[in-house]
Amino acid sequence: MWYRVSNYSLSFRDLFSNRGLIVNEENRKLIWKLIQETGDKLQPHLKPSPFHPKGRNAYAHIALCIKGQFGYSYKDVEDSEFETVKNYINFLLISPN
Repeated sequence: MWYRVSNYSLSFRDLFSNRGLIVNEENRKLIWKLIQETGDKLQPHLKPSPFHPKGRNAYAHIALCIKGQFGYSYKDVEDSEFETVKNYINFLLISPN
């Protein structure tokens, strides 16, 4: 559902987001691709956990780390913070736990 507010068209999600406008679609896809690539490399390095009997999910691990570090989902990263999040994802590969 879309709403017209002055000269901008905002979705329902944008209206109720505490951060305002969401990252552009291209950057969101680039972050997800980087999460996938890093997750593939990170998977064998994650420590086993009794809470994950079938093994830990590296993609979810990275997404939760981003949310914990920045306070919002990778989908909600502002364009101005794009490089910071990319650097943090690369840091997680070096220091997985």
